Amino acid sequence: MTLTGTISVPTASQRAMIDVTREVEEVVTASGVADGICMLYTPHTTSGLMINEGADPDVGRDILGALDHIVPSDYPYRHLEGNSPAHLMAALTGSSITVFVTRSRLQLGTWQRLFFCEFDGPRQRSLWWKILVG
Repeated sequence: MTLTGTISVPTASQRAMIDVTREVEEVVTASGVADGICMLYTPHTTSGLMINEGADPDVGRDILGALDHIVPSDYPYRHLEGNSPAHLMAALTGSSITVFVTRSRLQLGTWQRLFFCEFDGPRQRSLWWKILVG
C-alpha cells in the first residue's frame, strides 16, 4: 500500500528554514501506518529539504549564513532570472529526504527536525509526501 499527498508551505522571506516536522508527523499519524517509510520531495528548483538540529534556531541561521557565503551573489551568473544562487543552494541541500516510520512515529534522532529550505521566496510552496507501508 502507498499513500500520497501534499503539504502546503507558505514562505515569508527570501531565505528560510521552515520546520515542517509537526505537519509531517500529523500526516503519518492520520495515515494509520504503523511501519514503513515516509518520503518527502520538493518539486521546486529553488528550494530544498534537510534533516538537521531543531533545538537551537541559531543552527538554521548558521546554515543559511554559510550557504550565502559558499554561494556568492556577485558571481557572474548567466541565468537571467536572477535567482541562480537559489538554484545552487537547492542543489547543495537536495530535493528529497526519507524517514523510517516505526509504531506510527517518525524515527528521528533526539535533536533532529525536518526542514523545508526556501531559497527564492517568499512563495507558496508544495511539499509532496509518500508513505510506503513496510
